[in-house]
Amino acid sequence: MLPSVRHQLAPEEEKPHMNVSETFLYTAEIVAPVFLIVFIGIYLTKKKLIDQHFITVSSKLVFTVTLPTLLFINVVQTDFDLVFNAGQIGVSIVATLLSFILVWYLSGAVVNRADRGVFTQGACRGNLGIIGLALCINMYGSEGLASASLVLAIIIPLYNVLSVIVLNLSHHQHGQLPWKKIVGEIAKNPLIIAVCLALPFSLMQVQIPTLFINTGDYLARMTLPLALLGIGGTLSLKELKTTSTASIASTLLKTLILPALCTLGAYLWGLRGIHLGVLYLLFSSPTATVSFIMVRSMGGNSSLAANMILLSTFGSLLSLSGGIYLLHLYQLI
Repeated sequence: MLPSVRHQLAPEEEKPHMNVSETFLYTAEIVAPVFLIVFIGIYLTKKKLIDQHFITVSSKLVFTVTLPTLLFINVVQTDFDLVFNAGQIGVSIVATLLSFILVWYLSGAVVNRADRGVFTQGACRGNLGIIGLALCINMYGSEGLASASLVLAIIIPLYNVLSVIVLNLSHHQHGQLPWKKIVGEIAKNPLIIAVCLALPFSLMQVQIPTLFINTGDYLARMTLPLALLGIGGTLSLKELKTTSTASIASTLLKTLILPALCTLGAYLWGLRGIHLGVLYLLFSSPTATVSFIMVRSMGGNSSLAANMILLSTFGSLLSLSGGIYLLHLYQLI
């Protein structure tokens, strides 16, 4: 298990300057393991060593059991005062709201009215719970996981609400938003429940018995390998043949333009180090796979949604590498 950060974090020291080759190696060590497992998932699916049934079952296991356990175990062992940053939370909320508004208005120049919601969600809704979280763990360990978990607890409900709004607006369903359903889904979201249950233990520094910590650790270790293999298994390289202008534009927004604007805003707000780094990693994550499920359930353009997930996943491999490289080279994260 990742080491607990409670009572272990020393005051932040000035980072030694790295040369270009050292920074490149540092970047590769963060990004490469995450995407290599995704590519392994693609390969295993092609060789029929894993199939859609496995992906469906493992994804449900991750979402309802192992990922909530991972968040709970690490948050309860974290000193809340050491990872909470009001500026980080505030910037994440404002950046998410402004991103959806900006892309919604830009979408009118790229896609037709019916696809504006699909385009907007694809450009704004990142895969925070899997790829974003994995990157934060690779870069910052338990402290990064705890910091990211607090952001996730706020942003995931916001994603759900904003996605439903833009998808409904695309179909001219003004005033017909299913608020009761939205609130119910947020209240029952296992990731949000896990963080909310863990926070009192962290705030009051309650020690969980080692037996439960170790048991939870076994479950938590399954999370990222299973989840990343599942993402690889859902990607179809054949979809690249149907790449459209809309999916390319969405990918550029998701992997380059919006992360750059959000990170610049966070920098100007005064965020540095882990708080800036976690936000960059989360906002730079590729389009969330759940966006496809939501689009299909609402009768939207699911082909466009699938294409944006595929392109942004491959595109983020390059954009994340470049972004981490530059931010670390200039000692901002």
